[in-house]
Amino acid sequence: MIDLGISKLALIGAVALVVIGPEKLPRVARTVGALLGKAQRYVADVKAEVNRSLELDELKKMRDSVEGAARDVESSVREGANDFEKSWAEATSALEESDGAYSSDALNELGEPVYPTYRHPRKNWRIKQTAMPQWYKARSGVRTRALSGAARVARYRPRNTSSSR
Repeated sequence: MIDLGISKLALIGAVALVVIGPEKLPRVARTVGALLGKAQRYVADVKAEVNRSLELDELKKMRDSVEGAARDVESSVREGANDFEKSWAEATSALEESDGAYSSDALNELGEPVYPTYRHPRKNWRIKQTAMPQWYKARSGVRTRALSGAARVARYRPRNTSSSR
């Protein structure tokens, strides 16, 4: 770019000192320094923006290739599923015709098999709690009554046995 050595900078400084004068030279130097700093920041911002746009283009190309691969995988899976469904239908139709495995009461009105549904056992925890004997609750430490905060402090506060008053 511009080849500035120490001798050229000294020459420029001497000319500036003569032309501008010693009173205004520090203010002019600060202004020139600030303008050079702004110019450098602007150039750095432009470089960063160009790099970001290049990276964005690369990412778009990569995204397109990944989406294409995903579409190919999806289509191959669908084809495989269709082939599997066809072979399954053929195998089950051959079994149904030969065995007659389903009885008439296990089929609904459309002729499809009816499978049992899951039912929750509906355990009642209250019945389980009351079925436990009171003596067992007392021995094992199951709380039967709730204490307020003040009552708990009063009950479990250590008592002074020595009278030092």
